Amino acid sequence: MSFSHAQSLSASNSTRTSSANTISGDKRFVCSYCSKRFRCFSQLTIHQRSHTGEKPYRCTLCGKRYFQKGHLYTHQRTHTGEKPYQCSLCGKGFIQKCTLDKHLRSHTGEKPYTCTKFCGKRFAQKTYLTTHERTHSGERPYACMECGKSFSQKSSLNVHLRSHTGEKPYSCSHCGKSTLLAHQHISVSLFECVFCRRTFNKLTYLKAHMRTHSGEKPFVCTVCGKRFAQKTYLRIHQRTHSGERPYSLMCSPLVVFYI
Repeated sequence: MSFSHAQSLSASNSTRTSSANTISGDKRFVCSYCSKRFRCFSQLTIHQRSHTGEKPYRCTLCGKRYFQKGHLYTHQRTHTGEKPYQCSLCGKGFIQKCTLDKHLRSHTGEKPYTCTKFCGKRFAQKTYLTTHERTHSGERPYACMECGKSFSQKSSLNVHLRSHTGEKPYSCSHCGKSTLLAHQHISVSLFECVFCRRTFNKLTYLKAHMRTHSGEKPFVCTVCGKRFAQKTYLRIHQRTHSGERPYSLMCSPLVVFYI
């Protein structure tokens, strides 16, 4: 073996050793709870709070506590009203950049999340896909501790729990009544969609709207099996089978008077 060749091999081995040391050195801080590795001690410190439950950053306005300083800063914008991330297309402002990114899809029509397991339907947000997949799997991960009834969405469980506690959190600003399911005033919208923040003045309207996010279609045509998100859509469809035309106008004969 020539000296130059041996020198080349030695340099190559040295490079590999150095590279291996760099890789192992990149994540030399190990979590004593779960053995996860981190490049920086500060990253390890933040991670370990997920095990200890420590939340050292406290909001001076409401007392809420956070694991990370960045999370506290984001939260404080809910008090100050600051919305630094603005949509260049419609001007709407957002507290977080990730929320702006999701909003932009309402303009572009992008739907990057696909229901690959079942039907191929596409969604703009991952949460929409997760909720939709439960219509196929039947999964209902949110269970009531009082009666055992389960729900596919946490918001549905929260509404149900009030039937046990008797809580009526929404009082009418017009008349003071808390039975908002039984009455309404014009322009009052108090039921908010957890996905898009749109509000409705009746819970039934909100439930129907939320199916546009989840893709749930509980109303089935017994003739052809086609499914619909709302009962009214099913009734309209069924007329294509029955031939019923309840809103057809009778054409009255033209009467002409000569003077």
